[in-house]
Parts: sequence; C-alpha cells; structure tokens
Amino acid sequence: MSALPPEVEALRARTRDFIRNVVVPAEPGPDLRLSEELRATLMAAAKEAGVFAPHAPREYGGQGVPIEHWSAIFQEAGYSPIGAVVLNCMAPDEGNMHMLNIIATAAQKQRYLAPLVAGEVRSCFAMTEPHPGAGSDPDALLTEAVRVEGGWVINGHKRFISGAEVAAFSIVMARNDASEGVPAGATMLLVDMDNPGIRIGEQIHAIDRAIAGGHPHVHFEDCFVADDAVLGAPGEGFRYAQVRLGPARLTHCMRWLGLARRSLDIALDRVNEREIFGHRLGELGIAQEMIAQSVIDIETSDAIIAKTAALLETDPKAGSAMSSVAKVHCSEAIFRVIDRSIQLCGGDGVTDNLPLASFMNEVRPFRIYDGSNETHKWAISRRATSRRRKEVASGAERMDIVGGGGS
Repeated sequence: MSALPPEVEALRARTRDFIRNVVVPAEPGPDLRLSEELRATLMAAAKEAGVFAPHAPREYGGQGVPIEHWSAIFQEAGYSPIGAVVLNCMAPDEGNMHMLNIIATAAQKQRYLAPLVAGEVRSCFAMTEPHPGAGSDPDALLTEAVRVEGGWVINGHKRFISGAEVAAFSIVMARNDASEGVPAGATMLLVDMDNPGIRIGEQIHAIDRAIAGGHPHVHFEDCFVADDAVLGAPGEGFRYAQVRLGPARLTHCMRWLGLARRSLDIALDRVNEREIFGHRLGELGIAQEMIAQSVIDIETSDAIIAKTAALLETDPKAGSAMSSVAKVHCSEAIFRVIDRSIQLCGGDGVTDNLPLASFMNEVRPFRIYDGSNETHKWAISRRATSRRRKEVASGAERMDIVGGGGS
C-alpha cells in the first residue's frame, strides 16, 4: 500500500483503533444482525471518534476521503463484519451515496444524500430481476417506466434488493421507450419506499447476514413518481449505472479484504500456540505453505485494488473495466484465505467458538453478487481479444511475435 497523505493516515489509524477496541468487542455473534439500539449507539460513537462516513462529502458530514485512498480505510472497517455498517460505508448505501453525489441535483442531494450520509435513513438499489429479467445482464431489464403527465409510472418485479425492508428510498432502474427527446434506454428514478405503488414481497434467505433488511423481492405496481424523481437524464440509466457499479464492486473487495486479514490473524494466533507432533503448528511445512499462500492472496488483492482505485479517479472507463478483474480476483482470493484459516484452526474453525465460519458465509456470495465471476471473466476476455484485434489491425503490432527458430 502506497504512503497515504497525513490526514488520511491519521483517519486510518483512528479507524483501526475504533474498530478493534470498540466495534469488535460489540459484535453480536455469528448471526451478525445488529439491533437498532446497538447500531445507533455504535454510529454515535463513530461520529464522536471522527471516523464516520469516510467516503462521503464533508459538506454532508462525511470525512471526504478521495476514492484512491478508500481502501486503507475500508480495509480497517472490514476487519469486523459489522464495521462498515457502523461507519456507514456498507453496501448498498455506500454505492448510492457515491452515485447521488455525482449525479443528483442539489434538491435531490438535500432530500436523499444528506440524511443518508448522516445515517438517519437507509436505501436500496433496485436493478436485479427474476429470470428472464436483469441479473448479470443489465440489458435484459424488464421493469418499465412510462412517461405520463407530470411524471412516470413504474411497473415491474425486482428481486435480491438488498436492504429493501429497512430502506427509506430506492434507486430504481427501469426501461423506457423513446419519447419527446428522451432516447429509448433505461432511466434511474428515486422512489420513496412508502410510495403506495411499492410492495415488498417474499424475503430471500441468503447465507450472508451483515446487510440489514435482507434481500427481498420488491414489486412496483402502477408506481407513480413526479418528474423530479429522475436521477440524472432520462434514458441514460445504463451509463449512470457504471458510475455506481464499478466503485461498488471495488469497495466490496476492500471491506472483505479487511475480513481476510482478520481471518489470517486468527489462524496465525492459533498456529503460534498449538503444538502437534512435538512442534508448533506454525513450524510445520504444510501449515507454512497455507500461510504463505494466504499472504500472497492478500497482497495481490491489495495491489489490484490500489491500481483500480487510481484508475477510477483518473480514467473512470478504464477503472470500471479493471474493477471486473479486481472483483473476480479478490472474491476468489479472499474466500481462499478464510477457507485456509478455517483449516488451520481445525475443528474450532467450523464452530461458533471462532467467527471464521460466519466470515465465510459473508464472503461466499460475493462471487455471485455484483455480477457473477463467470460473467466478469467473459467480459474480461472479450475486452482482451478486442484490444488485441485492434492493435494488429492498426499495424501497431505484428502477429509474428512468438519468435523462435525453425527449419
């Protein structure tokens, strides 16, 4: 990790101290569900400690850290599975804050962003749909937004809408037809969750627990919103989605990498204490191999996160593409670290005596959430082959680069 500006390093140090000395002792156990009372108490303590909302603008009560330095802070927050919740930098709110800050009007920021940053309300992002609707393929979007006098009417069925049960508002992605200067495409709309046209359906019981409000189905049934509910320009929703999705993939990597670091710390404490066959476990070659591979997975993940964050700051298009690489690598590497840590801890690793099993439940879905790894690998491959074709076609590169002799 490169050197941080002094003020960011000071925030990182405060965050580390706060998470390890205040949040970790308050963790609610394997279920990871915070009561509203405990959440409010810990959030108030985070504000008092000056570590609340590290990524959010200062004008709304955040710490104003630029995205290229988020990782150092988010990894410290992620050392506890509830750390990001307490610091108000947890999905889906964190991604929504980032997008609102970039796209929203001044009035929308006052109505939605300010209370979200303050931790007074929570939000959700409604894009995923039941098959054959939008999942890993946003172009399959079926939910429709139709222009009417004074606004829009939304009809559609969403699922896996994280946090919907406790959200005050949703950012809804809906397909729209061309009309009066609006191109056909997708439109993002800000919808209050008490709108009579919204119905929260069946809860989906996934293995992760840290996101409050679960992952339920959400139904939009003749849901009317006024014209001022449009986030950004109508018809441009797919383009705006990249503003949110690229950084959101990366912040998942950051948070879960913090959890991988804690998992390895737990395993290291165990192998330094436990003796087997006359030796400390950490002195045995097979354990040393597992430890070394985990260190390698953590350090390579850290490096790719740093590169992607820098690109998102300077070249958002390239950064969004690189976030696919980071998402795939980190989600698989982090899982391996936690899995090895469980193995090194033996029987206790799969029990509630240690938190490792609950950590694994939190990180396993990340290989599916935010686009399955297989979908990202397809996109990564497609970009690579397209880039090479263009290089060869332009004459900038020759195809006979393999070299070597032969008769």
